[in-house]
Amino acid sequence: MKTMWLAAAALSLAQTTPATKPATALSAPGRIFIASDSTAAHYTHAQYPQMGWGMFLSCVVPTDMQVINMAHGGRSTKTYVSDGFWQQLTASLKPGDTVLIQFGHNDEDTTKMFRHVDPPQYAQNLTKFVADVRAHQATPVLMTPIARDEFDADGRIKETHGAWAAAVRQVAAATRTPLIDLDARAIRFFGGVGAGKADRYFMIYTPADHVPLFPQGHHDTTHLNELGARAAAALVGQGLAALDLPISHEIHAPDPAAVKATGSPTCW
Repeated sequence: MKTMWLAAAALSLAQTTPATKPATALSAPGRIFIASDSTAAHYTHAQYPQMGWGMFLSCVVPTDMQVINMAHGGRSTKTYVSDGFWQQLTASLKPGDTVLIQFGHNDEDTTKMFRHVDPPQYAQNLTKFVADVRAHQATPVLMTPIARDEFDADGRIKETHGAWAAAVRQVAAATRTPLIDLDARAIRFFGGVGAGKADRYFMIYTPADHVPLFPQGHHDTTHLNELGARAAAALVGQGLAALDLPISHEIHAPDPAAVKATGSPTCW
């Protein structure tokens, strides 16, 4: 599988890098940057089957539209800035670019308080992100954090992001920023799949699954496996297509229920 993975990575790079065009050709469409956490981040073959939805976003955009995934695991709106990633991203922006901004999982976390951000400060951080992107004549798109694979005793999927998801919606409304409500979209999708059955989209395995990294099994209701990352990318693509942005009409997202895992980062 490793050879397949490397070949797929080369193909993915070719798909996300704009081809050289003659000087007389129309300029290439703006690039899409991803500012996010582990749910969107890039993972290596050695970390398989964990993958992030950002690895598959290039599959829903035209081949000459570059996707630059700057998601980093473990980051909140506070540590993404303090670790220098936000400055790196904004320094790379050009007019016409689009920035997808999705945080929340680590802002909510109270087990590692160095990255915790309460909802009011989280809203302020997001507001600054929006202003910074617009200062570079680029387009910010706010996103609520993706839903977790957690269900109640009645088999209904839980809303686990609460005040943080609400803060994203409030900032989007107050700043008139395009919003992809990935939390709501994922709740509808995973909730429709159902309790137990939705496990196949997450890092949830038993010893009988024979996953090399987890011979004793694994239970992670937050992070996506390959199938989950592909489904989430489709949900993000559908959200982009529904917005009134210059790139929206160019997005072609599949039905998230129809995606399949291939064991590599190739497109569907």
